[in-house]
Amino acid sequence: MPAKKPTIYEVAALAGVSHQTVSRYLRGNGGLRPDTSERVEAAIGQLNYRPNLIARSMRTRRTGRLALLVPSTTGLPLRLISAVVSGAHDAGYAVDLIGREGAAGAPGAGADHWQDVADSGEFEGVLTLGSGPHTPQATGTTAVVAVTHYDDEMRTRGALADGAVCGQIVRALADLGHRHFLHVSGPAEYASARNRQQVFLETTAELGLSATVVAGDWKGRSGHDAVMGLPRDTPVTAVVAGNDHSGLGAMRAAVERGWRVPRDLSVFGWDDHDCGRFSTPTLSTVANDVERQGREAVQRLVALIRGEEPPAPDPRSVHTFLPRESIGPAPVKRPRLRPPHG
Repeated sequence: MPAKKPTIYEVAALAGVSHQTVSRYLRGNGGLRPDTSERVEAAIGQLNYRPNLIARSMRTRRTGRLALLVPSTTGLPLRLISAVVSGAHDAGYAVDLIGREGAAGAPGAGADHWQDVADSGEFEGVLTLGSGPHTPQATGTTAVVAVTHYDDEMRTRGALADGAVCGQIVRALADLGHRHFLHVSGPAEYASARNRQQVFLETTAELGLSATVVAGDWKGRSGHDAVMGLPRDTPVTAVVAGNDHSGLGAMRAAVERGWRVPRDLSVFGWDDHDCGRFSTPTLSTVANDVERQGREAVQRLVALIRGEEPPAPDPRSVHTFLPRESIGPAPVKRPRLRPPHG
């Protein structure tokens, strides 16, 4: 037989409080002393208690559910979604992931389909990626907040697409003596790719550096082909890749060409993927704090549901500059290089 689930009364007994106090803690109503909240939280953790959301809904007319509405269920920002789910659970809510193309049984629904989900009465709040209201709002009894850092094709925009750190990359490599740069860009339809390329060109021009741009597609092959396509006598000593995949492709091509990274060629990526952390050498990169975007979005949503003041957004940049083993001083003398294949 499955083990009996702990009840709210058992949590109350273990914490030394009334069951009404535990209920207030779960609803997030506030007003509890810090030591009381700590005892209730410890008891919940010790008993692995999970509130009965159906029973709570019948008593309070609250569903205890949030909807996370996405344009499509492919190509999802999993780190952001994980942060949303974790933050919602911490606040006492379950999360339903809904693909917009199938939401409420309406395939191909319009970009404002969040309104239909909000009007369904199934959720206390709706968090929508891509299209949504320009400002947080309450529709009837349902709060709605849009994560504005993605468009309807799940391409980053806003703070996540900011390319300013690309200037920091160029300056750091210039300080190491590099004067000839190659940028492997991302697809032009991405604001993040356009912004990084623009900052790359502006910074190299400002510093009087030689700069070449090769169009890429975020894939390792584009970085590989860009480096393989350099002439045998190329002066390029630094590659600024649009993302980690193209950066790793560039590193692989360098090996095939007879270069050693970073002795003969420095390479910088973007996104801080695991693959770059465990490459040889480790890939220099830029970390994007998408988790923060998820946490802040769900905090705004929960505050709107409860009629509370939302927390102020974190003013720090979402991007962190992470130099690793793949960059070093510019070579004093070019090595004897192998020509490109073919």
